[in-house]
Amino acid sequence: MSMETLTTFLGWSFLINCGILCLTTVLIITMKRPVMKAHASLFALDDDTLNQANFRYLAQYKALILTMYLAPYLALKMMG
Repeated sequence: MSMETLTTFLGWSFLINCGILCLTTVLIITMKRPVMKAHASLFALDDDTLNQANFRYLAQYKALILTMYLAPYLALKMMG
């Protein structure tokens, strides 16, 4: 696999994952009650715990995107 192909792959992966992050953020914000109700019934958790879990999910997913896609993409762009 060439550096150009890998750079393109990481760039598109980064954009797709950012789109997924934005979509889930918007859904959690705009549909908070239905999302909380569904998760509460599935996992038997209270609202405070679910709020913390949603925040942790978004924060960890963002960190993963930055470290696994953006950082290597930028490094390859600087090298190439």
